[in-house]
Amino acid sequence: MSGTLEFDWDEHNRRHIRRHGVEPEEVEQALANDPLELEALYSEGEERFPAVGLTDSGRWLVVVTTMRGPKARIVTAFDASRRLIKMYLEEKRPT
Repeated sequence: MSGTLEFDWDEHNRRHIRRHGVEPEEVEQALANDPLELEALYSEGEERFPAVGLTDSGRWLVVVTTMRGPKARIVTAFDASRRLIKMYLEEKRPT
């Protein structure tokens, strides 16, 4: 996710990520801190974009977004698996 991204937050998606123990600020940090974008998915008639990123406090998250006009709507966010963290580190390793 490059540039300044605007988010489409409402009580529904905030409540959903809180069930996973994630706060909106963590999601925004993970997407701002050079996330690894994974292969896009199609679900419920829309394209969804999963990414693995690191919060400012060092928490690894998977964040799934979809675009609603010019804004990124958060579909879900949860702790990243060890496999995805390893993939991130291998892909983002300086050459």
